[in-house]
Amino acid sequence: MTQDELKTLVGQAALHYVEPGSVVGVGTGSTVNKFIDALAAIKHTIKGAVSSSVASTERLKALGIEVFEAGDVQELAVYIDGADEIDHAGHMVKGGGAALTREKIVAAQSRKFVCIADESKLVEALGQFPLPVEVVPMATQRLIRQFAAMGGLATIRLKDGQPLITDNGQHILDVTGLRITDPLAFENQVSQWPGVVTVGVFAVQKANVCLLGTASGVKTLTF
Repeated sequence: MTQDELKTLVGQAALHYVEPGSVVGVGTGSTVNKFIDALAAIKHTIKGAVSSSVASTERLKALGIEVFEAGDVQELAVYIDGADEIDHAGHMVKGGGAALTREKIVAAQSRKFVCIADESKLVEALGQFPLPVEVVPMATQRLIRQFAAMGGLATIRLKDGQPLITDNGQHILDVTGLRITDPLAFENQVSQWPGVVTVGVFAVQKANVCLLGTASGVKTLTF
């Protein structure tokens, strides 16, 4: 199967975790788009969704799924989202779509995090995919130096030749050259740096389940 077909497969498999009558937490990205499309088929069985990005909100609304503000929903039964990398303990790198801050907020509201990904995203240690970090622009140069001190090369993510602006009005640094062997300690450390809005390591809000698209079908990993 192609990567696109694998994404469709895990997107459909995630419907198993959607509770009837609930508000569903919905992430961002190409794999999540497959889940949103699948969710449309059972939209009459749910109350609606809380979305982690403007792009996902627009897609949900276009398919007739009501979208609630995160602050209007006390708790979500499940959050469905993809990952740029996931290790064998359920820790992830996320933020390739620049929505990491809102993704982490919605994940924190949810009792269960179900990650949907194709098997290329499963890694032994995080760090091969450039680590996204959402930052306050005035801190950018200092943060680039701080990552350099730990062996990482941080660059400002651009769009049309200018720094990309997130849904929150901030910038993204993409950091290469790191091997993150203790994701929880790394997340806690970098999160304390002044000017960091969100680091794209999801160890506190790690996955409880990963639905992994493989050539032989969907493999379920439980953490």
